[in-house]
Amino acid sequence: MRFSLISAAALTLLAVTSQAQAANYAIDPAHTYVTFEIDHFGTTTNRGRFDKKEGKVEFDRAAKTGKVEIAIDTKSINTGFGAFNEHLQSAELLDAAKFPKMTFVSTKFNFTGDKLADVSGNLTLLGKTQPVTLKATKFNCYDNPMLKREVCGGEFEANIDRTQFGVAYGIDWGFPKNVRLLIQVEAVKQ
Repeated sequence: MRFSLISAAALTLLAVTSQAQAANYAIDPAHTYVTFEIDHFGTTTNRGRFDKKEGKVEFDRAAKTGKVEIAIDTKSINTGFGAFNEHLQSAELLDAAKFPKMTFVSTKFNFTGDKLADVSGNLTLLGKTQPVTLKATKFNCYDNPMLKREVCGGEFEANIDRTQFGVAYGIDWGFPKNVRLLIQVEAVKQ
């Protein structure tokens, strides 16, 4: 009986300890960039970024689990060319007036050993949600000497089929349906 009580207490302590290791992080907009690339008739690559984004991360290094939520302001698209920005915001493409936010919500952090390999989740664009896996090309946590707090972050990428979200503009002219998303993110422990 005594062994059972000790075992139960140890298991309870272990469960509480593992739950306590999960930490919350706020995405640092100054060190977070969401960019895209799409081929332009096999000649060049159109690129742009979204200047406004916000989100949060929950990460438990020991348990190799986490959650991430990021919201991106579609009106903040910036290609460096005003007319192109306006066209991308139009109803033919992002329809930013009707759908001002694009979101990514993770469903699972996937590890290979101790290394974060990718983050599976759901991307919502133009009111349509599709599964997307963000491959980690870099990931690290460090003690930020200026903030005096832990910061975790990395670089992630995915190729999405824009037609799955209802964005078919230019397909008939030869524009590709695949868009490469590049996400650089740093999040500060709260």
